Amino acid sequence: MGIRIPKDESETVEFKPSLSDSDRIVEVLVSLANLKGGTVYVGVRRDKNGRLKTFGVDIGRDTIERLVGKITDNTEPVIYPHVKVESASGKKVLIIQVGAGSAKPYTGFGRAFKRVGKVTKKMNRDEFERLLRESRHIYYGALQCEGAGIKNIDESKVSGYLKNYKQSRGIPVDPGLPVHENLRKLRVIDETTGIPSNAAIMLFGTDPQSFLPHTQIRCARFKGKGKGDFIDMQDLFGTLPEMIESAMQFVSRNTRVAAKVVETQRAEITEYPMPAIREAIVNAVCHRDYSIGGDDIRVAIFNDRIEVQSPGGLPGHLTLKNIEKEHYLRNPYIAQLLFNIKYVERWNTGIRKMRDMMKGHGLEEPVFEDSKVSFKVIFRGPGENILDLIPKEKGRDISHLNQRQLKALELMVNEERVFSNQSYRNMFNVSANTALRDLVQLVDEGLISTSGKGRAQRYGVIL
Repeated sequence: MGIRIPKDESETVEFKPSLSDSDRIVEVLVSLANLKGGTVYVGVRRDKNGRLKTFGVDIGRDTIERLVGKITDNTEPVIYPHVKVESASGKKVLIIQVGAGSAKPYTGFGRAFKRVGKVTKKMNRDEFERLLRESRHIYYGALQCEGAGIKNIDESKVSGYLKNYKQSRGIPVDPGLPVHENLRKLRVIDETTGIPSNAAIMLFGTDPQSFLPHTQIRCARFKGKGKGDFIDMQDLFGTLPEMIESAMQFVSRNTRVAAKVVETQRAEITEYPMPAIREAIVNAVCHRDYSIGGDDIRVAIFNDRIEVQSPGGLPGHLTLKNIEKEHYLRNPYIAQLLFNIKYVERWNTGIRKMRDMMKGHGLEEPVFEDSKVSFKVIFRGPGENILDLIPKEKGRDISHLNQRQLKALELMVNEERVFSNQSYRNMFNVSANTALRDLVQLVDEGLISTSGKGRAQRYGVIL
């Protein structure tokens, strides 16, 4: 019966019809070693109808020895494959396996290769250097910020951060120490040269984007469901915490708040669970690949969804399947600084929290997409059914109001009706004093707002 061959190629599986193109086999093995390992099946291919067929391969006395020699002679660092011959459909199939390399990046014939889905491609210089830094545990946040000095650090931001750190984590800190000394304690400045790290500029810089322009966040509110016309757009600059807060302000002003009166309660709800959106933005800031220049974190708001996209796919061994259970930090220095002030936690709970918060809000779980060059979180909104998000039992008790006030409030909230004293009197057939007393009570209790004066005074809901 023999071995069972996978049904299709993938990022860990490649089919080759023969050993005639052994150079390409070497390149494929390099790409697999640079990702998470995989297997090349030689003697397998698809026929003209697209059906997977086992044609087999001729195995001579020294076939395997010559193949292994070619692989080891032309890879750097040397890749030592596991090669075996198996039977499938009565034919001999050569199986070549390599594990995920521990000394990445690997090259074949002096060139580096990467695996993108089913395809092996040449790796560009930026990708090679990024993989090299990652393999050697050289983190972007720890690198010295080229051209920056202590003069580019805002002392008030350092002091405010330390106070927040002490309050958030109970750590004894002294904001009164010289800024250089506090940066040293935070491990974000080179003690010899006095040059601050990239992380220091991103957290405490007077103008972070003058040194690191790709750290900005781009926000856009599009008209409709596609990327066409803009309703609102803003490029955010500043430190990481400043941009996170500004991004949340942008989302808040470009999403809806619904309100309705349910029985004897007034209830409100946001279009999306804001803590979930915040979690996605914080995760993007904390975990994006900062070595990718020319690309930014993007927050896109559409009529039916919000997308938060960050440069760089999932790092290390993380996949969409294990992202909730496994832990890997691309930016440990940045993550530590954000952890100190409770922007992130260390328990790998972000994905689960986003899922739980969306479900708890009455919406679908977020969708996570990894294109290998970027990571995207998609939050599907309620569309025209936003009022359905409000459960009957949720709201503020207004049962003490009289029937006139309840009816008026229901019209103001559910139908956006605006009242004047006269229109209130006409609807409920009451005196001017009674109308004024009813409306003033609603204003005093914070249920409605008022604008204008005298006969031009109007009463409506607070959203």
